Amino acid sequence: MAKVTFCEMCSNHLDRVVEIERSSYAAPWSRQVFFSEIRNEFAHYIVAMSDEQVVGYSGMWLILDDAQITNIAVHPCYRLNNVGRLLMLEMIKRAVLMGITRMTLEVRPSNLVARHLYTSMGFVEKGVRKRYYSDNNEDAIIMWKYNLAGGDMLLGPEQSV
Repeated sequence: MAKVTFCEMCSNHLDRVVEIERSSYAAPWSRQVFFSEIRNEFAHYIVAMSDEQVVGYSGMWLILDDAQITNIAVHPCYRLNNVGRLLMLEMIKRAVLMGITRMTLEVRPSNLVARHLYTSMGFVEKGVRKRYYSDNNEDAIIMWKYNLAGGDMLLGPEQSV
């Protein structure tokens, strides 16, 4: 894979987003949920594009000066190519440009790859939501990243992987 670019998610992206969502989560969001989210004034969703195709996406809710990552997923054929890291970097960059100073997310304890990614990006474990995930009642680890603008992980709009 050569170059990844980012753009705001729109309804034209939703077929591919839902396909990626279904291949990534045990309890996937529906097309209608994504459609509502991209119209939500307190939400911001992006897609990662490669060769004019959606290869991943991420979203966040913006609450005062905090951002809550709602989801992030990469198409199975593009995993382990840094697309997830680039998506997170792009979300952090966009959050900083909107005046956001802190970011939070939940992650399954069993999702070791995601936990490693978030830890490597400066997120720290701050709590647990018991029985958070409805598909199997697994807990969620709450992670926070503070001082978003103080990091050196912000990159430009186009990245090679």
